[in-house]
Amino acid sequence: MSRRKRHEEHEEHENHERWLVTYADMVTLLMVLFIVMFAMSQVDQKKFNALRDGLAAGFGQSTSIQDGSSSILNQPGQTVAQPIAPNKFAVDVKQVKTSAESKAIADHEDAEHQRKYDDAQEEVKRLNELLARLQTALEKHHLEDDVQAAIDNRGLVLSLVSKHVVFDANLATLSERGRLLVDTIAPVLRDIPDPLQIDGHTNQVKVKPKYYPTDWELSSARAVTVLRRLNEVDGVPTARLTASAFGHTKPLIDPGKPGSQALNKRVDIVVLSSLPSETRELIKDVIADQKSKSTAQGGPHP
Repeated sequence: MSRRKRHEEHEEHENHERWLVTYADMVTLLMVLFIVMFAMSQVDQKKFNALRDGLAAGFGQSTSIQDGSSSILNQPGQTVAQPIAPNKFAVDVKQVKTSAESKAIADHEDAEHQRKYDDAQEEVKRLNELLARLQTALEKHHLEDDVQAAIDNRGLVLSLVSKHVVFDANLATLSERGRLLVDTIAPVLRDIPDPLQIDGHTNQVKVKPKYYPTDWELSSARAVTVLRRLNEVDGVPTARLTASAFGHTKPLIDPGKPGSQALNKRVDIVVLSSLPSETRELIKDVIADQKSKSTAQGGPHP
């Protein structure tokens, strides 16, 4: 009995001493914790950068333009500049790409506009050469005053004005001088490929035409008269001819000016340009630039 009692007392003594092991373990862990915290509060920037670069390279990413870059300063904890983040670098590349694309588009648009302007400039030159040929033909018969010419976005407009009685009053029949006028310009017009639009006009006198219901019928009849003369007598192909009527709606000059009614009663022969509409719209810019340049040089307007 005494031996068993001593054995139980020995076991009870050992159980009371086991808490020292747990206590020692706790103290050791606390010490390690404080050491780690102390170490983290004293970060060596250069070593941290080296660790960061190593980890980034291991995961297939880089925080700098060239792998392995490091600070050139001797002092730890200092760097020359902030590292370039991959996302920021990607955004910068995208911005540069977008800017380059915008510039390329702008350059293309400028080049396209210049090409259209050059085409319009060539068209104005061609139409001026055609007008010079027509004027030469008219001067041979002393008819140059019977035609007023202009170039616009439609093409070359030849206005057969009634200053010398192209049409008699209220009639759509060409006078003798009117027939000579059409026959004089017809050979030049026949030799070009451009479509011809014949526009009939009346003056702005508020009087009902004697032989027609309204100005529309009278202006239409005058346009058809010139069209038939060009086709049936002068041989201009039918496929190139069209007729339009404008009545009194498009006067050539201000109806309030003296003598305007004689000039506004007319037929226009329009040599239609075959250029695309966007290019033809630049014709007026070409003419304005030529006038401005001519004025600056002190010369006459074309």
